[in-house]
Amino acid sequence: MCVLGLAVAARGEIIDRIAASVGNRVITASDLDREIRVAAFLDGVKADFSPARKRTTAEAMIEQKLIQTELAASRYPLPDPAELVPAIDQFRKAHFQDESQYRAALAEYGITEEDFKELLLWQRTLLLFIQMRFETGVQLGAQDVEEYFTKTVKPAAEAAHPGQPVSLEDYREQIERTLTGQRADQQMDTWLRDVRRRTHIVLHEEALQ
Repeated sequence: MCVLGLAVAARGEIIDRIAASVGNRVITASDLDREIRVAAFLDGVKADFSPARKRTTAEAMIEQKLIQTELAASRYPLPDPAELVPAIDQFRKAHFQDESQYRAALAEYGITEEDFKELLLWQRTLLLFIQMRFETGVQLGAQDVEEYFTKTVKPAAEAAHPGQPVSLEDYREQIERTLTGQRADQQMDTWLRDVRRRTHIVLHEEALQ
């Protein structure tokens, strides 16, 4: 029994070894494995456990931990998990014939519906964080909109619809959304780089192989 206990303990240590540490938060090898499986399920592709994919996933999860730390220290609104129900129903109807096929696919990827819900909830949380933390502070000038229209939108529209007039007002709202999103992303990248510099982050290479 003692030998068996040691074997189980050793096996548990391998499964739950640390893949990365982010301040006082950790990402285990099993966290990394599950994230890869759920993302593959969502994209409808085979799960890729190559070192390159593990590293990319680990980097994304590190950013997730940094943002979660910010969320925990602030009063940003969080999405209601109930909001996920329509999204899950739509995904299921679009990709599977019935409930049994959906459940079989979850089992094939080695995940649970709760794992799937957690990923969707995080995606919504991230979008809400970006909107509240960065998009609300973006200010666009008339020149910004006009320049983007002249250099990007107008040439593309004229190429797609030769001979038809192209008006800025027809594209203004779309341009404003695009520029706001781009600048919010830039601000977030700057913020993440700054937070990373101030946070003790360790990647355990052996867990990424």
